[in-house]
Amino acid sequence: MPAPHPMRLDVTDLRAFYASPLGVVTHRVVGRTIHGFLGSVSGLRVLGLGYVTPYLGPVHVIAERTLAFMPATQGVVNWPSSGRSVTALADLTMLPLPEAAVDRVILVHGLEAVESPSELLSEVWRVLTPGGRLILVVPNRTGVWARRDATPFGHGQPYSRSQLSRLMRDTLFSPEGWAETLYMPPIRSRFWLRTAAAWERFGTGLAMPFAGLHVVDATKQLYRPIAVRQVRRLESRVPARVLVPAGQPG
Repeated sequence: MPAPHPMRLDVTDLRAFYASPLGVVTHRVVGRTIHGFLGSVSGLRVLGLGYVTPYLGPVHVIAERTLAFMPATQGVVNWPSSGRSVTALADLTMLPLPEAAVDRVILVHGLEAVESPSELLSEVWRVLTPGGRLILVVPNRTGVWARRDATPFGHGQPYSRSQLSRLMRDTLFSPEGWAETLYMPPIRSRFWLRTAAAWERFGTGLAMPFAGLHVVDATKQLYRPIAVRQVRRLESRVPARVLVPAGQPG
């Protein structure tokens, strides 16, 4: 596999992609998966990390509070277009929030771009409430999208399922739901875009390995699992037999 492309995307590139016909279809396909995992956010505090504003529209009108932090290397946009902006620049490994501040985190265009993914997920763990959930979107290492730098998902470090599982386990997240999405090829042709729904049905139905993205619904674990050693029972003690030399009283 070719080496991952360096992450040089800024917010202008990301906005342009999501405004394009391919980006519109991508938003529809990925957004359906994200919100299927997210469920109702009524009365909850939701944090978006990375470039996540395209997926926050349905959330913002329902959640108690919505925040969106974008990395400084990417840049920031004001969002939503009307009312008070909920976006800000932030170091994603040092979030300006207290512990247990949010109930849900949606992470898109973020994990693959940071130098220390474990630090990022550890920080997400810190700001989530006990039992809080993370919806994570990350490029699939075996997918076509990770090999095409004409889209945002072709930049940064893609992951295999086993790599992502190990990373989440090490940072105390337990995957509760796992989906693969974006089976259609990253081609801007109108014909291919019209067939996006068929690609998703085909790829999902057959569990094909070439999906563009992993989407994971993970729960914050409160305690690190500890390996329990099997304790051997002590056998009941029996007095040892003493050998006495012949000729001496026993």
